[in-house]
Formats: sequence, C-alpha cells, structure tokens
Amino acid sequence: MTYLWVSVAVLGVSVLLSELIRSAARVFPRDYRIYLLEAASTFQLCCCTHELKLLGDSAHLELSYGLALTYTVTLVHLVTFQDATCNPTAALESVCRGTRSLRAAGVLIMLQFAAAVASQSYVASVWSQGLSDIHLQHQSTDFRCFDPLGGTLLEAAVVELACAFVFQAACMHVHKLDERLQVHFIAAVVTAAVYAGGEISGAVFNPVLAFSVQFPCSGHTYLEYCFVYWLGPVLGVVSCILLFEKIIPFLFGGSTVGLDVPVIQKKKTQ
Repeated sequence: MTYLWVSVAVLGVSVLLSELIRSAARVFPRDYRIYLLEAASTFQLCCCTHELKLLGDSAHLELSYGLALTYTVTLVHLVTFQDATCNPTAALESVCRGTRSLRAAGVLIMLQFAAAVASQSYVASVWSQGLSDIHLQHQSTDFRCFDPLGGTLLEAAVVELACAFVFQAACMHVHKLDERLQVHFIAAVVTAAVYAGGEISGAVFNPVLAFSVQFPCSGHTYLEYCFVYWLGPVLGVVSCILLFEKIIPFLFGGSTVGLDVPVIQKKKTQ
C-alpha cells in the first residue's frame, strides 16, 4: 500500500501548491484576483483527478478506498476553491444570469483550459520521478492512457448528461440544508455520481476537467470526446435549469429556484 500513501502525498502537494497561488492572489484587486483563483483551483482539480484516475486504473483500489478518496478530495476542493467554479458551464451560466459579461466569462474559460493543460505537464513531471510502482509503470508507457469509455458513445454521453443534471440540481437546492451540511452533501453527490457512472464514462461532467484527463486518451477522436464530455454536461445543466426554473413553476403556477438564489460553486473531482 506504499503507492497509496505516495499518491496521497502527491494530492497534498498539489493542493498546497494551489493554495500558495491563491494566497498570493490576495494582494491583487478583486477584479483580477478571481482569475488567479480560477486558474489555481482548476489546476488543483485537474492534478488531483489525474492522480486519482491513475490510482483507479493502475492500482485497482478497493471500492471503499476509491470512494473514500473521492469524497475526501471533493471536500478539500469545496473548502479551498473559494469563489472559483473550475467549470466552463458555470461561467456560461453566469453570463445567462447577467452576473458576468461575455468577455469576462471568455477570459475565465481560457484560463481554465490553460490550467488544465498546465496540470498535464505538472503530473507528468511528478510521475517521471518514479515515486511509486504505479508511477514507474505509467512512465514505462510514456504516460499514455487508453479508451476511458466503458460503453458506447451515446451511453457515455447520457451518463455525463445525467451526472451533470443531478449535480446541478444538488447545487441549486443545497442552500435549503444547514450550512454545515452543504459541502458534505455536494461531496456525497459527486461520490455517488462517480460510483454510478464511473465505469461507463468516468463520470467527469466537467468539460475542462475532461479536456485535461480524458481527451489525451486513445480510443476515440476529439470530436467524439466533445460529444460525450462537452455536449453531454452542457445539455445536463441546461435541462436542469429549465426544469426547475421554467417548467415546474409553469406547471404549478409558483416558483422553485429563482435566478436570484445563490448557487454553490460548481466544483468536480473524482
């Protein structure tokens, strides 16, 4: 089990490195600080997911260990991300709600993807140190990853859509819970989604995270990955918002979640 503790240490260092960047961002005005927070937090999310995915693919962890790690790392993300969303769909949603300009959202999304690419180089440099057996094994294949889909393209896209729908619904209604339970509820939802859909699509439901972790894998084209990991989550988020903010209020003549209700930051780890 030495490899497990090595991976936990890698996760910890990734979080600490990102936290240092977030701490340094405090000296900047808020209008600029949010961009550094977004880049640092997206970098953290991608780095940790790379390591967790490697553990799941190479170490064949017991289910209980894998779910416990997913839950714990998600809690850490929720606590440390501050105002960062780490998700392009959240940035686009803020434009639709009028809380962010299209230009600001565009810059935010570009930084997210830049951080996702930077995380690939970072984890490759860490793995090249050969700190554990699974790192050495991964290095021997030149850090290649293989087909992440355990089903057809349509099945995988439906799973990503469903996971994004459930996660969005949880974020829209989590404010109804006691504040102390909110992060645990979201972490539990993410863990359940990973458990339910992980074998079919990886249960990523975050376009920028998928771009970093799944797109480099062989087995399918970029266009096919876009269909699964970009179109699926976007449709999931859109359908969830339409259901709870348009369709249900229309059918029952009332309101459920309005545009002015604060939504918990949309963060995903696996």
